[in-house]
Amino acid sequence: MTQTATIIGGGVIGGGWAARFLLNGWNVQVFDPDPQAERKIAEVLDNARASLPGLYDMALPAEGRLSFHDDMADAVKGAIWIQESVPERLDLKLKTYATVQAHCAPEAVIGSSTSGFKPSELQEGAAHPDQIVVCHPFNPVYLLPLIEVVGTSANADRLAEIESTLRGLGMYPLMVRREIDAHIADRFLEAVWREALWLIRDGIATTEEIDEAIRMGFGLRWAQMGLFETYRIAGGEAGMRHFIEQFGPCLSWPWTKLMDVPELTDDLIDQIADQSDAQSGQYSIRELERHRDANLVGMMRTLKARDWGAGAVMNLHDKTLNQRGQIADRLQDVADITRPVLTVDRAVPIDWTDYNGHMNEARYLQAFGDATDRLMLIVGCTPDYIASGGSYFTAETHIRHLDEVHAGARIRVETQVLAGAGKKMHLFHRMYEGDRLLATGEHMLIHVSLETRRASDPAPQVADPLARLATAHAALDLPEGAGAAVGKRG
Repeated sequence: MTQTATIIGGGVIGGGWAARFLLNGWNVQVFDPDPQAERKIAEVLDNARASLPGLYDMALPAEGRLSFHDDMADAVKGAIWIQESVPERLDLKLKTYATVQAHCAPEAVIGSSTSGFKPSELQEGAAHPDQIVVCHPFNPVYLLPLIEVVGTSANADRLAEIESTLRGLGMYPLMVRREIDAHIADRFLEAVWREALWLIRDGIATTEEIDEAIRMGFGLRWAQMGLFETYRIAGGEAGMRHFIEQFGPCLSWPWTKLMDVPELTDDLIDQIADQSDAQSGQYSIRELERHRDANLVGMMRTLKARDWGAGAVMNLHDKTLNQRGQIADRLQDVADITRPVLTVDRAVPIDWTDYNGHMNEARYLQAFGDATDRLMLIVGCTPDYIASGGSYFTAETHIRHLDEVHAGARIRVETQVLAGAGKKMHLFHRMYEGDRLLATGEHMLIHVSLETRRASDPAPQVADPLARLATAHAALDLPEGAGAAVGKRG
């Protein structure tokens, strides 16, 4: 059964929440009195559709239904999650909760995107304080996994359920131990922001120079190791203790002005705004968002390949998506072995496209390689089997590029076993978008002993399932293109 979320406030953060829920298969109901809300959210969704699916190696579920509502009471009907993203005014938030709670289901979660208010402040005077919890995201909400979750004693028994729901959306809930103004991450950002303002006010650096200092240096380290792990390495083999002993004394030096806030005079504001326009004013905000998203996807997919940081969160969500989907891990889980086996079901990431605007030819090979790996897994050539000394090496590949496909498209690969006896495994992959055939890949693999690096017969736990699948597929027609040479039609 499809779940329903309501978004109250469809700005940058609210639109990001709408995309995160919608692209993970939830129905989304939006309330925002802004007459431009529908257009703004549509533009955010365009960016999200092009980027979020590309984080994963499994396809996201079918997109939910999006609807816009003129009345808040109507918007919250049937919702089990209500995300409030109205401006940071406590009176407005409390008024919003009063209306929401008068019409929503009593079991619904009311999450606040607030970056500063404590949950106890948000729960003040509420009819059901247990419903209200801080769920503070980071922009873009549809890509960045971090969510700061802050509750109180009023809803302590609901936090585990809230955490589980957020993980189901591919997010990383940071369960804040106790409430504090601005939670955790924004306190760091506030410190950096204050120091940046002083550097500009005192004529030390421009907005561009400050950004370069971050993105060319410590920002890259922080993205994959955070603060303390980065400094642990900086301490060398002696680790964190040596780092603190070496650099601790400098904390008493008057390097920073973190306790003072520069007055935001008109002159300082003009200076910052003018420098910012000179730095990146040649791009529209939507263009900047697309550059940001493409860069984030690339970095996060690198972390994903290392199963590190945010990448580990994405790998976990891939496993969840696979459990929901139709791709089998074992032959006994294949629904119908008399048909070609579904081995890939995913979106085309942004970084898979080339200068022609469609999927790079090398990525066709990657997708077919992933299909081969899945087929190997299905017939029992598992990581444990490979660790025991046997595996398959690819001996020959022939790919036919039949049609183009673009970033964000959902592709699937269906695999037919043409032969699976003795040392040989002969596979034919077909890649589709919907009913459109995009490419075929024919692959000949040879089983080898990893000890001798020579051809060998597979063990029975692989040979038998492979033979069974090959026998079932023998009744299928020979695929068009099978056995064809380059430049010749099969």
